[in-house]
Amino acid sequence: MAIDAEDVAGAVPSNTTRTIHVTVNGVAHKSTVQNRMLLVHYLRERLRLTGTHVGCDTAHCGACTVLVDGVPAKSCNLFAVQVDGRKVQTVEGLEVGGKLHAVQEAFHQEHGLQCGYCTPGMLMTSVALLAKNPNPTEDEIRRGISGNLCRCTGYVNIVKSIQLASAKMREPPKGGP
Repeated sequence: MAIDAEDVAGAVPSNTTRTIHVTVNGVAHKSTVQNRMLLVHYLRERLRLTGTHVGCDTAHCGACTVLVDGVPAKSCNLFAVQVDGRKVQTVEGLEVGGKLHAVQEAFHQEHGLQCGYCTPGMLMTSVALLAKNPNPTEDEIRRGISGNLCRCTGYVNIVKSIQLASAKMREPPKGGP
């Protein structure tokens, strides 16, 4: 006799829904989602934020990396219900008022991308790394991005990009008193 998941103590049927409240890129959202909906699919399909890429679906490549309360998280490995009451930032949330984030500018200037598929996850991981360590060494950068795979670049220009972003972010603001 097969065991039905609904018969197992504590199991939740896959068709059960839940209302979540999540702030994404500074905008509050209230959504009813299936318990089994992955965060990456919630972002892409429900909120139409398609910058977060689906790569491996196994949390190995990092293309789906977003920040949850400022910490990098692989959205293909999280259910949307797990971010209830939390703040999520996607690559679309980096640009503010028409101005690119220093990390985005640096990736552009140092050619830190080729095909671009890994770039959103690489950007989000880099932002979190520099928030935690504003002046990382090359080795610290390489360790910091080790959960993000790039099949095109060999990482040299990605590391240069993060180093440039680090320098830009430590510069005093221009035009201030």
